[in-house]
Amino acid sequence: MTDGPVIIVGAGHAGFHIAAYLRQFGFKGRVYLINGEAHPPYQRPPLSKAYVNGSVGPESLLFRPASFYHEGSIDIIQGRVVAIDRPHRKLLLASGASFDYGHVVLATGARNRLLDLANADLPDVRYLRTLDESEALRSVLPSRKRVVIIGAGFIGLEFASVARDKGLEVEVIELAPRVMARAVTAEVSDYFQTGHREAGIRIHLGVHATSIEADGTKVTGVSLSDGRHLAACLIVVGVGVLPNIELAAEAGLPVASGVVVDEYLLTADPNISAIGDCALFTCSRFGDSLRLESVQNAMDQARCVAARLVGHKKPYDGQPWFWSDQGDSKLQIAGLITGYDQVVLRGTPARKAFSVFCYKAGKLVGIESVNRASDHIFGRRMLGIGRSLAPERAADENFDLNSVLA
Repeated sequence: MTDGPVIIVGAGHAGFHIAAYLRQFGFKGRVYLINGEAHPPYQRPPLSKAYVNGSVGPESLLFRPASFYHEGSIDIIQGRVVAIDRPHRKLLLASGASFDYGHVVLATGARNRLLDLANADLPDVRYLRTLDESEALRSVLPSRKRVVIIGAGFIGLEFASVARDKGLEVEVIELAPRVMARAVTAEVSDYFQTGHREAGIRIHLGVHATSIEADGTKVTGVSLSDGRHLAACLIVVGVGVLPNIELAAEAGLPVASGVVVDEYLLTADPNISAIGDCALFTCSRFGDSLRLESVQNAMDQARCVAARLVGHKKPYDGQPWFWSDQGDSKLQIAGLITGYDQVVLRGTPARKAFSVFCYKAGKLVGIESVNRASDHIFGRRMLGIGRSLAPERAADENFDLNSVLA
C-alpha cells in the first residue's frame, strides 16, 4: 500500500480511471489529477465520430460531472508538469507550484505525429485527437467543399466517413498498399476500402504527400509522390501518434517506444508507475513488450495499478480489444493478430456481417468482427481464458460458438 498522496499526471482515460478506481477500492489518501487541458476530463473516441459529426454536445463527452470529483475528494489541478524531483518526491508544475507525492502515476498519453512539410502549419491543416481539434473541425466543415485526409488509419477513415456524409468531396492518401494495414487483416482492409469507395471517397494507396500547396495562408491542395495534385481547401492529418515520454526521460527513467514498466506497470522507480498510451509494458500473455493505444488498455491498466496501490498486487494481464465505427459498419477486434499465419471467415463480407478468425501456428490469436457483435463477445471471452477453436468450426456458421464456452 502506498504511503502519501497519489499524483496522476494526465486526465485522459487512464488518468481519470485510476483516480476513480483508487476511491472505489478504498484509498483514503490525497488524490491529485493533473489536467493539462482546459476542459474537464473527457472521452476521446467520439471526437472523430459523433462529436465532429455534430450529433452530440461537449457535455456528453465528460466522464463524470464536477460533483463526482468533489464528492470523491479528487483534486483536479489545471497545469503542466515540468519536472519530477525523485530524490525529494516532488512534482513541479510550469506555474511554479510543487506537490509532494507518495506515488506518481504517469498517464501522459500520446500526441499527434506532425506532418513535416512546408505549409503544414497553415490554419486549414488540421489534426484530430483533442476536443479543441475536433471542435475546430466541426465548426469549419459546413464551409468546406474538398478535404484531403493524409493517413488511412482508424482516425482518418472515421473522419472520412463523417466528411462524406456532410457532402464534402473526400480524398484519402495512404503510403501503405491497403487501408489500416498495420492494424487489420487484408480481408477487413478490402471490405472497408470497398465500402468507402462505394460511398464516393477516393482512396490513393502507395503514395505520400510531397508538398502542401497554398495561396498565401489559404490551402489549395496536396502534391503526391507520383506527380499528381489533389485540390483541397482542408487537410486533415492522421499519421499516427508519439508517446509522451519526455517527462519520464528527463527524470532519468528508462524509456524506449514508451515509458518502460514491468509486469506490474512500475517504472525503475518504485514510487512511479506508468499506464495507458505512454507505457511500454512487459506482457507475459504475448511474451513481449507492448505499447497499446486503446481505451480498454488504459482502463484495465488503471484498475491494475489502483489495486496495487491499496495492497492487492497482481501482474497486468489484460486481453486487448479495439473498435472503430466507419459509416454503417462497426469493426470490433479481440486479441492481437500480429504474426498470424491463417485466417478463416465466418459469414460473408457481401452481407456486411462477417468475422475473421486469425490463427498463429494453429492457435486462435484474434478475431476481427464487422457488424457481428456476438462473435466479438465470444472472442473476448475465449481469448480471455486462453482457449482456442478449430478453424473448421470457426468457419461453420451452423456451429454454436457458445457451446465451446459452456
